[in-house]
Amino acid sequence: MAENKQAPQQDETLDNLNNSLTSAGEAIVKNSKMIGWCVGGVAVVALAVLAYIFFVQGPKTEKSITAFNNVEATAANDSLAAVEYKKVADEFGSAVGGNLAALAAGQALYEEGKYEEAIKYLQQFDGNGDEAIQAGAICMIGDCYVNLKKYDEAISYFDKAIVAANGNGALIPRYLDKKATVFAAQKNYAEALKCYETIKKDYPKYSTSYNVDAYIEREKARAGK
Repeated sequence: MAENKQAPQQDETLDNLNNSLTSAGEAIVKNSKMIGWCVGGVAVVALAVLAYIFFVQGPKTEKSITAFNNVEATAANDSLAAVEYKKVADEFGSAVGGNLAALAAGQALYEEGKYEEAIKYLQQFDGNGDEAIQAGAICMIGDCYVNLKKYDEAISYFDKAIVAANGNGALIPRYLDKKATVFAAQKNYAEALKCYETIKKDYPKYSTSYNVDAYIEREKARAGK
């Protein structure tokens, strides 16, 4: 995701939002690929999880992870990956590999511009307590709705992503930024202004990564303030 913004153009379009603010999804899929064990102090936890996989969830989980890893290793492009991830997600459902495949399928379908189908698979994903990944998946659903020009739904999902982020100061301002751009596209400049002012007030580190004051002044002018 591009973090640096230039001073806003008067005729900024919603397409600019999608070009600059969808990489939460890119980060999610990268994180979802990390099935291997961590080292050091989490060794006991790893053993507990391993025991759970083999003695509680059983062979289905092992097969689901193998199927997911096979797609990771062999898919040559987004189109092929989407087809194969969908198969794994549909076959294994909420099992570990099926869950990760649902997330990866959603990302691949998004990249193909198949937004309705991407939403279906992203909604199946369960972050299992990983707030950043869960928030990113929810945010990507919002991105899908932006591309479908269903702006009210997009804003709703950006709000859900903010809640799911649970105070994460790196993610929440990005989602507020997305909301602001959608509000501006709807000509709801007062709400866009609120988003930018919240970024400046509550997330100063993020706001200094681009000229948020220019956006605030633009929305004030548009809102007649």
